[in-house]
Amino acid sequence: MSHVFPRHCHVQPPMAVAGDGCFLIDQSGKRYFDGSGGAAVSCLGHSNERVKQAIKDQVDQLAFAHTGFFTSDPAEQLADLLIANAPEGIDRVYFVSGGSEATEAAIKLARQYFTERGEPERRHLIARRQSYHGNTLGALAAGGNEWRRQQFSPLLIDVSHVDPCYEYAERQEGESLYDYGQRAAQALEDEILRLGPDTVMAFMAEPVVGATLGAVPPVEGYFTRIREICDKYGVLLILDEVMCGMGRTGHLFACNADNVRPDILCIAKGLGAGYQPIGAMLCSGAIYNTIAGGTGFFQHGHTYIGHPVAAAAGLAVVSEMLDNDLIAQVQARGAYLHQQLLSRFGQHPNVGDIRGRGLFQGLEFVADRETKTPFDPTKAVAKRFKKVAFEEGLICYPMPGTRDGRNGDHVLLAPPFIASEAELDSVVDILSRALDQVLAG
Repeated sequence: MSHVFPRHCHVQPPMAVAGDGCFLIDQSGKRYFDGSGGAAVSCLGHSNERVKQAIKDQVDQLAFAHTGFFTSDPAEQLADLLIANAPEGIDRVYFVSGGSEATEAAIKLARQYFTERGEPERRHLIARRQSYHGNTLGALAAGGNEWRRQQFSPLLIDVSHVDPCYEYAERQEGESLYDYGQRAAQALEDEILRLGPDTVMAFMAEPVVGATLGAVPPVEGYFTRIREICDKYGVLLILDEVMCGMGRTGHLFACNADNVRPDILCIAKGLGAGYQPIGAMLCSGAIYNTIAGGTGFFQHGHTYIGHPVAAAAGLAVVSEMLDNDLIAQVQARGAYLHQQLLSRFGQHPNVGDIRGRGLFQGLEFVADRETKTPFDPTKAVAKRFKKVAFEEGLICYPMPGTRDGRNGDHVLLAPPFIASEAELDSVVDILSRALDQVLAG
């Protein structure tokens, strides 16, 4: 009998015992292609020698030094490397252990920034429907997925949620992509005005929406307008790249695809590639200098921030991406995967949309392609799809509730950057077989 508290008490998962390139291997020897990188984590696969050696070397030299007393060389080097490649204006890195910690830190920094500026009335956070920003209470409050929030709602701070940029489901007939994006962005300005411009501290959004919507990119011009609105009212723009960043969408920082400049940026997942738990909150020099010129103390912190072994792993991961031009490979492999998905599912009566950027792709399943009508939630399409695909040897990331937290189903794909075209072909084949089985059932 296991004493581990699992994610689901009624499911007994197999025991993972080894990793080999893009594959995980269970105790029976069965191999599973990691088509979602776990949760868009394992961007370098499961047996990268450079990263493994960096971890071993760091453990031998220094395992842990609390940041209340010390900094460390790997943390300093990783921060320098990230800032050298970061969007304009981003100047400082605050290391954490994962994505939820990064978004929590971002929310708290936004609040402290305004209190130190003498604007304590700025307290409101605005985010978007069908977003996901993490599972701690502050991050969960920021997220706009009702299914995740529902039972914890009495514990959550009040966060406004405006329209997402989700053109497949929410663009009106006859409306151009650009006009739709401007209308979706206008929801932010409307909410700022409703709350009172002097009371809003930040707007938080994923550049490409991950788990909750399934790799939904913005339309052209959307984030340009969002940046304009934030600047007009002095609102900070927080971009959550925990899932879509670190090369996943074909750019080291996902926001570069839309040429948008954040004030605060959150990363994790691909930063450690699964080899160590690490994330980071990056902020502008203006925000940092406000704190440095005020109290000098960000009233926040966790025991393992800036962990030397985790930072050494992150440094090796990012160096591996840059030294081997894996970002360009993501663009090429992503275009290949997208084309294969279009070829196989582009006319499928139960695949409504195929979307994404780089090696971050999603399929949205529908009961009726013409009307975009989702499946009845009682059919549990996403749940059954995950089970069948797993039995076929594919790890993927299906989710229910795509449209509103209850209705809609999609599957998210986020394979390792090292995946070959042949391996991606195999992914498409398994997806097709799994969908056939689910629809037949």
